[in-house]
Amino acid sequence: MQQFRSEVYQNFNNYKRTDTLMDLVDALSSNTTAKSVVELTLNPQFQRTYTALNKAIAVECLSDMQIARLAAKTIEPPQTRKFYLIGTDVTSSPRPYAETLPDRSFVYQPNTIKGNKPIAIGHQYSFVAALPERDKEKTGPWVIPLLIQRVGSQANKELVGAEQVKSILEDDKLPFGEALCVEVEDSAYSKPAFLNFNRDKPNLVTITRARGTRTFYHEPPSDVDEESGRGHPTWYGELFCLKDSETWGEPDDVAETTFTSQRKITYRIEIQAWKNLLMHGKKDIPMHKHAFTLVKIRWYGPNGKALFAKPLWLIVMGDRRTELCLLDIYQSYLQRYDLEHFFRFGKQKLLLDKFQTPDDKHEENWWRLVVLAYLQLWAAKDLVSQLPRPWERYLPSVLNKLITPAAAQRDMSRIIRQIGTPSPAPKPRGKSPGRPKGIVLTPRKRLAVVKKAKT
Repeated sequence: MQQFRSEVYQNFNNYKRTDTLMDLVDALSSNTTAKSVVELTLNPQFQRTYTALNKAIAVECLSDMQIARLAAKTIEPPQTRKFYLIGTDVTSSPRPYAETLPDRSFVYQPNTIKGNKPIAIGHQYSFVAALPERDKEKTGPWVIPLLIQRVGSQANKELVGAEQVKSILEDDKLPFGEALCVEVEDSAYSKPAFLNFNRDKPNLVTITRARGTRTFYHEPPSDVDEESGRGHPTWYGELFCLKDSETWGEPDDVAETTFTSQRKITYRIEIQAWKNLLMHGKKDIPMHKHAFTLVKIRWYGPNGKALFAKPLWLIVMGDRRTELCLLDIYQSYLQRYDLEHFFRFGKQKLLLDKFQTPDDKHEENWWRLVVLAYLQLWAAKDLVSQLPRPWERYLPSVLNKLITPAAAQRDMSRIIRQIGTPSPAPKPRGKSPGRPKGIVLTPRKRLAVVKKAKT
């Protein structure tokens, strides 16, 4: 923990407002009361006044790759599994009233009222995070954020995520370049453009969810069109329609396992796989060259009935996909939901989307500082003591003594007081003259919401 804090502080030394930035990260990671960003200045870990807050956020302190290298030092090599697990997803930052904020567009935002469109106006950010091996008896749903990037209004969020994955695979200071890596994504990332992007990386295996309405193809017989030499070569064989079970045929591999919920209910999981399937590509996306394994997963309750009306379909693509067994695929995708827990915790407890600014660069700096605060919680997880509220003592996480991000944040003030902070106390240097009398500021320009153009 001390080594991590020292490295963060040393990286801050290359920029201005070093001590204020360190105080802000400490205030974020130990926050239990602030509901807005400016309230963080009342935290005991923030030694400056509230006027120093915006000056610190305006500093572009650390780049995405510097944060990834800091985070990589806290990642242990895989022990129980033989690969690194990486998750990619996007989350929105709604800013419906920020009329002077540039590059706002329509982004996804869940809506609890049935019939309303799940959209908002604002920005969205693409995250790439390492999903560490979970000790179910000690730790809760943690992720290790590696890269964060704002997705432009005209950019493709899936290709932004693909570029981020490519950058961490090609960085020689990160442990992902040579080792087997598995990335897990939602159904939005099952498009041919994303699946084809990093296929030149032999150590990367991609697992994405597929919608139940898609149609795939078996490989064509090897003797088709070999002798005629006329016409277009046959790339696809018989149909594999996910809605029509008669086109499936017998699975190539089958496995079963069980899952016990926090309520001590045991479910049976049935896993089936069909190998060497193909999907349609485009003129510049030769998907007929990238065979994949299709995995079907169904949950069954104690009464033997299916838990959900539709099965879960997964696409497993990559040169080394055969090194993963069906249980590896199932457990890897199941851990993808830890990203959702990270987004929820970041927005509710770390004020991830609460910074109100008309400058998009300042907003991006704020998101990076929140990621640093979360990484500090991750580095301190082994020092955390449970501090449950009286009404929380019977929760499963408390009874099982799981160290979650919320538990780490609640105990972070004590940890910082014990190990100390590298930032010195502030030295008053008189009063600022302030804004000159009679100055008139030019109003900021109101900007229209950007609608994504059709290609």
